[in-house]
Amino acid sequence: MTGQDWLEKDFYATLGVSKDASEQDIKKSYRKLARKYHPDHNQGDAASEAKFKEIGEAYAVLSDSEQRKQYDAIRSMGAGGRFTGGTGSNGGFEDVFGGMFGGGGGGYGGQGAGGFEDILGGLFGGGGSRGGFGGAGFRANPPQAGADITAATTMSFKHAVLGTEVTLTVDGRTVKARIPAGVQDGQKIRLPGKGRPGSGGGPAGNLILTVKVQPHPVYSLDGANMRMTLPITFDEAALGSQIDVPVYGGDTVKVKVAPGTPSGKVLRIKGRGVKTSKTTGDLLVTLNVVVPQNLSKEAKEAVEAFAAATTGSNVRSDILANAKE
Repeated sequence: MTGQDWLEKDFYATLGVSKDASEQDIKKSYRKLARKYHPDHNQGDAASEAKFKEIGEAYAVLSDSEQRKQYDAIRSMGAGGRFTGGTGSNGGFEDVFGGMFGGGGGGYGGQGAGGFEDILGGLFGGGGSRGGFGGAGFRANPPQAGADITAATTMSFKHAVLGTEVTLTVDGRTVKARIPAGVQDGQKIRLPGKGRPGSGGGPAGNLILTVKVQPHPVYSLDGANMRMTLPITFDEAALGSQIDVPVYGGDTVKVKVAPGTPSGKVLRIKGRGVKTSKTTGDLLVTLNVVVPQNLSKEAKEAVEAFAAATTGSNVRSDILANAKE
């Protein structure tokens, strides 16, 4: 970036802040504009890309207290002027410095040892550089955050329940990621700083990791809770019973089924779900009353006797009544 750039570009206007804006206001405005014009959200939009670069350029200067002082000083001393680079006296920027330091208008051109860069080098503690502002801390490229990267990994149900660490190869790099206990199938995990490196001192992007959990033949995950469907017989549901329920890990617990329990009833077994750093879930057991497919002669006679004993009760009466409304 040249001195003429600093004269011609109003970085405060670029960020939409006043000249006396605080560091916090400058940072807040930059973040808002950077999100709006970031190339990832405006792919193929050259105007947005150019605006994003202008925003980064302005922030690189105004966020650095020393550079901001230098910028303000140059803008105030050279307001309305330009680098003429010649020896004439046309009211250019060199004339401003000539008046300040007692020299003629032509004494600060690009020729000779007393050039403009040498003066600025003395003012701001840097050595002269013919191509621009040497040693003054000017940055040609503003810091830019690295791009985010997406990746996917597949894990067993056990690892999803207990949590695990996975190793991925991303852009030729080996990346390790800790997967928390209770991760859900399809869940996206954001890993800060694991994306592509930033430029100009900017931070690295993020790695957005999508997790695929292999299904279990019995259990499924619902947040920190586990779910399962458990078959029970008609007599267990009708008469009530105490049944053994397998819990994840190989143990069983005894659960009481109340008489007249309908199919679809959900029983909750406390503390037998997923253990995370914040909570411990429950096991939710959905009861499924199984109707026998092949009845023996004795069983058929028993069902017929049951039907005869319950004649007069209509389990669909409420449905039939509400259907007429």
